Amino acid sequence: MIVKTEVKTYLNYVNGSWIPASTNQVDPSMNPANKREIVGYVQKSGRDDLDQAVAAAKQAQQTWRKLSAPARGEYLYKVANALEKRLDEIAETMTREMGKTYPEAKGETARGIAILRYYAGEGMRKVGDVIPSTDSEAFMFTTRVPLGVVGVITPWNFPVAIPIWKIAPALVYGNTVVFKPAQETAVTAAKVIECFAEAGLPSGVVNLVTGPGSVIGQGIIDHPGINGITFTGSDEVGKRVGLGALARGAKYQLEMGGKNPVIVAADADLDLAVEATVSGGLRSTGQKCTATSRVIVQSEVYDAFKEKLLAKVQQLQIGDGLHDTTWMGPCASESQLTTVLSYIEKGIAEGATLVYGGRRLTENGLEQGFYVEPTVFENVTSDMTIAQEEIFGPVLALIKVDTLEQAFDIANDVKFGLSASIFTKNIGSMLSFINEIEAGLVRINAESAGVELQAPFGGMKQSSSHSREQGQAAIEFYTSIKTVFVKP
Repeated sequence: MIVKTEVKTYLNYVNGSWIPASTNQVDPSMNPANKREIVGYVQKSGRDDLDQAVAAAKQAQQTWRKLSAPARGEYLYKVANALEKRLDEIAETMTREMGKTYPEAKGETARGIAILRYYAGEGMRKVGDVIPSTDSEAFMFTTRVPLGVVGVITPWNFPVAIPIWKIAPALVYGNTVVFKPAQETAVTAAKVIECFAEAGLPSGVVNLVTGPGSVIGQGIIDHPGINGITFTGSDEVGKRVGLGALARGAKYQLEMGGKNPVIVAADADLDLAVEATVSGGLRSTGQKCTATSRVIVQSEVYDAFKEKLLAKVQQLQIGDGLHDTTWMGPCASESQLTTVLSYIEKGIAEGATLVYGGRRLTENGLEQGFYVEPTVFENVTSDMTIAQEEIFGPVLALIKVDTLEQAFDIANDVKFGLSASIFTKNIGSMLSFINEIEAGLVRINAESAGVELQAPFGGMKQSSSHSREQGQAAIEFYTSIKTVFVKP
């Protein structure tokens, strides 16, 4: 059931209260399926607002860290219940604000609920080990302590799941949070934080400050009161986060871009490979860091694969994500649409063959949205821009190879190393792929996009800071190890 929500101004959430920004400025949040529709207005905050939030988080952390981890976990269970009650409303807001289809938005919101419950349970797990000492009269062990105040900076493409998979572990391990969401999806973010407020978390434990990345994002990077920064976004911005945090000794975690390949071996199940390529590359309009971008196909099955792929792509229904018949929605913003179209133009200019799509869609009622056709190129070489740079749009680049060794070399011939997949029935090919591919997430006979919440997630090369999110791996970032030596 679609729940229509009112258009209003969403405030910052600081020290347990919803307050307007000191700037008295707001930004409209626009529906990318219909730019005439305003989803809501969000604060365009300044540094004074950030300072207030950091001060509140720092004060609250002194008490929050002293709660037992199971007690902190109980709060996360309450947040999960609040989010579950509002699942339809928040999913509908996500679709209207970001553009992904309503079923995808519901799935993401449900994932957020599951993540909260997972980390609520993490409060019951061990946080250290007993270590033998060379001194027979001594007792030595390790424990873990929170970082303090964690700055959370998140993108617009997963406005529920990504914030929650950062905020939930931060809290259960004893940190407090200052959260800066992407301005494009800050209404959705505010509704998520409303669930934290409804759960009754102590004042100052979670704080929301919306505003430009150049002001609030940079402020989090520079702020001496923030002890750790977790960031998901572009590699360009991520490097600035890392350099800024390093300069003042703050801990940082970066999850950045991807240029993810799928390899289709000569013995692959082509129907399965096509289905996964379309889903992995084009769902959410290709706006996933793990989206399939390069499709590397052995020459023996190239023509058959291409024919099946194009037949599938031509069937996709493009439109408003709230419509039942829509398979793919719009780009999330006009600037993102412009970026995708510019990459398509580069592909053509550099000699790739456009075999399907590539146009902005303006007919049949789509003229008010930021729609682009799903796009397929062939005759793509590894040195082309569309084979090297992250497009973050529904663009697939087909690359023909003779051998799997060539496929592995091309798959690794990018600066990114986030996810990769292969379709093959040969166990030897699977094992070679696992050993050779330079990616943090390796999937066999499955699409490149997606990871289970209980498993570590992160990339290699310039896709990450070589840390991992989600699962039990999250404790490594959100805590520090303290070694204790006790002698009577």
